[in-house]
Amino acid sequence: MSTALTSPEAHNAKRRAMQARWRRLRLIPLAIGALSMAVALWLGLVRLGLPLPGGTPPIAEYHGALMVGGFLGTLICLERAVALGRPWAYLAPALSSLGAVALLAGMPRLGALGFFAAAVILLFASASIAIRQFALFTIVLAGGAACWLVGTLQWLTGYSMSSVVGWWLSFLILTIAAERLELSRLARPPPWSQATFAVALLLLLIGVARGEPAEPRSTFMAMGLMGCAAWLLHYDIARRTVRQSGQTRFSAVCLLAGHAWLGVAGVLLLINPPGIAVLSYDAAVHAIAIGFVLSMIFGHAPIILPAVTGFRVRYHSLAYVSLALLHASVMLRVTSDVFEWMDLRAASGIVTVLALAGYAATLFLTSRKGFSQHTA
Repeated sequence: MSTALTSPEAHNAKRRAMQARWRRLRLIPLAIGALSMAVALWLGLVRLGLPLPGGTPPIAEYHGALMVGGFLGTLICLERAVALGRPWAYLAPALSSLGAVALLAGMPRLGALGFFAAAVILLFASASIAIRQFALFTIVLAGGAACWLVGTLQWLTGYSMSSVVGWWLSFLILTIAAERLELSRLARPPPWSQATFAVALLLLLIGVARGEPAEPRSTFMAMGLMGCAAWLLHYDIARRTVRQSGQTRFSAVCLLAGHAWLGVAGVLLLINPPGIAVLSYDAAVHAIAIGFVLSMIFGHAPIILPAVTGFRVRYHSLAYVSLALLHASVMLRVTSDVFEWMDLRAASGIVTVLALAGYAATLFLTSRKGFSQHTA
């Protein structure tokens, strides 16, 4: 009798212990992703011309690959694996983190193969979700994974980095936009709004397939970015939640500011001031990568980190300081690119690093016991 009573309890305890072990294993790719981001930021400062110790390392050209594949790719793969709940799905973050390690070790082809394999599994996982729940947002999620796959394949086969970057940025844009589309249902947008969303993303992908944003006039990609930004600013649930307080308002501010930078990137690609095509391209890329993508990470980190790691993260209003620094750095980067202010351009990289380091420190310190929580 006692055995029958205690066996379910023993089973549950065993299951909880197994889940705890799996959660600890998740920390390995997460740590590698964090290392990839740190190295990518360092390489970014080197590429901006700052006189850092050690000069220009051989892996300086892999700044974007480490940021997209090593950090963001691993994070997205890990989040998707947790959501899917299938052991095989964890192969994606494992492979992307191994690719990052290979890249850090100076083996770019092996690193690219790791990212490619991770993208294949992420696409399979996303497609399986789309089959189970057929909706526009799940199709867009799978499309984002396909963009990572195509871009990495192009990297492997010798395409120029400017062509590859378009696919990698589309991977991030589609992944984020799909999640916002799913949540927008809470605001009950009109049925035809999904069609306008799909058209904006289709224009973006047509532009990328044409070789934009490396072209002198990136019309399709520009229209797609501006259309996507307009849709998100109008229909995202953040327009409502920004009226609330605490972490909810902070996340909404991050999202709305990020959407605005997506539109700015579209304007930059459409206008493309003559004589500074390379700097205009750089301004648009970083308006997306820093202004849009990193702002989304700021807004979602208090939600994603507990789900992935099991560690509790608490919000504090000090996070606004780092958020303000982040967007100030994007403003500096875009302005200095447009007006060719090289010293200010280099300074923008330092401000970006300070913003990220400050936000990480804020999350760590305010989540410790004994730190007073401020939810304004």
